[in-house]
Parts: sequence; structure tokens; C-alpha cells
Amino acid sequence: MSPQVHAIHHVSLIVAETRRALDFYNGILGLEVMVERPDLPFPGAWLRVGDQQIHLLELPNPDPIEGRPAHGGRDRHLAMRVSHLDALTARLRAAGLPYTVSRSGRRAVFCRDPDGNALELIEGGL
Repeated sequence: MSPQVHAIHHVSLIVAETRRALDFYNGILGLEVMVERPDLPFPGAWLRVGDQQIHLLELPNPDPIEGRPAHGGRDRHLAMRVSHLDALTARLRAAGLPYTVSRSGRRAVFCRDPDGNALELIEGGL
């Protein structure tokens, strides 16, 4: 039998400050912080996204933050399905966080977390 890749377990994102990143991922996006994070030699947090996870790693970032495309769809990004996109964009606006509407015609927006990681938030499919 040949092995098959059948799901994404987690995505890891590098952040400068775990607390600041959690203000965004937990406070704005509403993702659940998991207590199951192992005792690692660096700060961070695990977040639940349905059956998948986002691992926030507080480490020096080797990637440049400046010079990235203004529209996250033209940058490497993490795409997540969301419900109530209008309510989520209202939260982004209230927090003073910029976003751009997807150029594909789908009900989706792109934004960046406080560390410049690009996210695509797509409505529906839950």
C-alpha cells in the first residue's frame, strides 16, 4: 500500500510576541487557544481551527516584513473558511486592521496578522 497525504494537521507561523499574536488570533478571529502545547524551549501557542491547528512560534523571523505585496493574495498565505464575513470585517475595521477584498470574485478578504503573515478569510463551507 502506498502512503497518502489526506489532511493538514497544522500550519506554523512565526511571531515576534505571542501575547500580541493572541490578541489577533484569539481576540479578533476568535480561535481557541489549546492547552495541549508541549513544553518547548521557546514561547508560543497552539490554536484550534476546526480539526486543524495553527502553531504560533515566538522566534526570530528570517523573512522580510517590508516589501511584501499589499494584497495578501499575491503573497504566501493561509486560507481559512469563516462564517459571517461581514461581522469579521467589522471586527477588523474596529481594530484598525486593514484588509483587501479578494480579486477572485469570491466572498473573501485578505489581511495580515501583526507580524505580516497573510491570511485569506473565505466565507462559507462550514
